[in-house]
Amino acid sequence: MNVVLIGYRGTGKTSVAAQLAQQLGLEAVHLDAEIERRAGRSIPEMVAELGWPGFRDLEEAVVRDSAARQGVVLDCGGGVVEREANFDVLRRSGPVVWLRASVPVIVQRIAGDSQRPSLTGTRSFTDEVAEVLARRTPLYQRLAHYEVDTDGRSIDQIAQDIVRMLDL
Repeated sequence: MNVVLIGYRGTGKTSVAAQLAQQLGLEAVHLDAEIERRAGRSIPEMVAELGWPGFRDLEEAVVRDSAARQGVVLDCGGGVVEREANFDVLRRSGPVVWLRASVPVIVQRIAGDSQRPSLTGTRSFTDEVAEVLARRTPLYQRLAHYEVDTDGRSIDQIAQDIVRMLDL
């Protein structure tokens, strides 16, 4: 069995995946790191070279390969919902848990992150987060089996909630 974590960056996916994997005796798979490993370059470099469509092509292949594994907690990149092809693959892999956070909390958590290129190119950082999150929220809702709010909660609390929800 797998557990799939989705949500905007800064919602805690990577930390929660590590905690869940430890608690459940599974392996945590960070899909963005796997994409970078396969491409041999960073995500900003890929986007600069290939554009977002080229990056999403590679992401789709990594999602497909990683979701076919068993016994993993998949920590998906925030934009995994940008490709419809990822939906069925992830939902078949295991329960999909959407980690949510408010815009102010996301902005506070990721303000110093320079490893992700701009998604809009023209907005302030806070406006970009709000705009992209508003666009992706219905996609996260559609993909997720479960939702967990991460605002003001510890990684342990979030992981415990997921274990309880999934009855693991």
